[in-house]
Amino acid sequence: MATDTPQRAYRAACPGCGAPVEFRSAQSTHAVCAYCQSAVVRSGEALSRIGRVAELFSDFSPLRLQASGRFQGRAFTLVGRLQYHHAAGRWTEWQALLDGGGAAFLSEDNGAYVFTLPDSAARALPPPGRLRVGATTAINGKPFSIASNQQVSLLSAQGELAHLPALGTPFAMVELRSADGEVLAIDYGPALGGGAPQVTRGRAVRLDELALTGLKDDSVRAEQGGRQFSCPHCGAPLEQVLATSQSLTCSACHSLIDVSKGLGGELRSALQDAPVKPLIALGRIGQLQGASWQVVGFQRRTGHEPGSEDQPFDWDEYLLYHRTLGFCFLVDASDGWSLVKPLTGAPAFKPGAGSASHLGKRYRLLSSYKASTRYVEGEFYWQVQRGQTTFNRDFASGSSVLSQEAADGEITWSGGSRLDGGAVAGAFRLQASQALFRRDGAGPLSSAPRMSLGMIAAGLLLIVLLLALLARCSRCDPALENCGASGGARTSGGAFGGFSGGGGHK
Repeated sequence: MATDTPQRAYRAACPGCGAPVEFRSAQSTHAVCAYCQSAVVRSGEALSRIGRVAELFSDFSPLRLQASGRFQGRAFTLVGRLQYHHAAGRWTEWQALLDGGGAAFLSEDNGAYVFTLPDSAARALPPPGRLRVGATTAINGKPFSIASNQQVSLLSAQGELAHLPALGTPFAMVELRSADGEVLAIDYGPALGGGAPQVTRGRAVRLDELALTGLKDDSVRAEQGGRQFSCPHCGAPLEQVLATSQSLTCSACHSLIDVSKGLGGELRSALQDAPVKPLIALGRIGQLQGASWQVVGFQRRTGHEPGSEDQPFDWDEYLLYHRTLGFCFLVDASDGWSLVKPLTGAPAFKPGAGSASHLGKRYRLLSSYKASTRYVEGEFYWQVQRGQTTFNRDFASGSSVLSQEAADGEITWSGGSRLDGGAVAGAFRLQASQALFRRDGAGPLSSAPRMSLGMIAAGLLLIVLLLALLARCSRCDPALENCGASGGARTSGGAFGGFSGGGGHK
């Protein structure tokens, strides 16, 4: 548990309403009055009002100001909060006061957390336009992969802060990741005022390893309830359960609704084609890897390998949610099930290579393809859209899987492991439908059962029939017959991670 820091707290009256505003850290230059939302700047012994910040959006975070914990043996207390937004999502940056007076940051993005400390660059940092996503650069002699380069803006703030970007003014935020899991973020916000970019460096953490106390309890969320409104397409009543959701679907007309603008924003909808029925219903809870996960979203995706645009393959992804563990993806492909989560680190991979390396393990490249979203249900923490396209690469090493997804301004790596279909059915108490969860995963030839002469003859006959069918399809007239392979299932590889689209600091 954190102890009181030896720093002497400074308190002064808010210039806007006269309420007390307190600074516990000598490094904090800005604060937000808890009573009137005035943004104030500290200059010596005086406070000056520089404006008013917007109300915080409700994100159902378990964190709150004055929660305390330990990181690498040092006690800390959360004293400030910044909420950021960019084109694909939003995230929260908590400012922490370390025991002894130092500053730190706990970044929270849809249940994923990164703890960072202030850092500096030995040489002048290049402008953000020169940091291309996917490229590799060295910072202080260590190689990093550029994972994200986004224009972000401040939505709101709370508490005391080391700096306060201008509300709503876009600036560049670049995130780099190393092969050993380090995260380095370059905040170009201070550069708008003529200062040097702010650099922080750290790694992903779990809340339980921070030994946090003073967290919100579940009752806070239950009292707030969800956001209710009418479908803009058919008028059916809808409820948004997760406050961080950017998109959701109408259960009545299956319209895909953009709710990224918040309570006062315009709701936009797009009517989808005939719905796809998921094997696992939305809202169902399953026990996977020792935790209870709830299905909050579902999407069917389609892939096209280069040169095989007329032979698409489909797979399904379930978005799972856990209050303290965040989000992960349960992937259902024709060759098997897998459970994956976005990675913090950047596996070592060069375009054109046949493999990638991550944490000492080598993964073989299985396939590269364009992926698009065909149908969605439920809620998503990014602005999912039909036709949304990414470029994917799938890798595997035994039962471990790895996936890279590239979209505008961001590259996301996901990793996890394959699951047995029967285990997935059991996890969600769907044993009665267990046969529907079986998949034909490809195994090594040495593990196949020994075949008899009769089986070999039958196999040769099947090959002859397939060749005849292929010859017929080559003569098929698409104007008269359905000759395409549309809707075909994937027979190798598989998609090992959903498009997260979520903001930085994962």
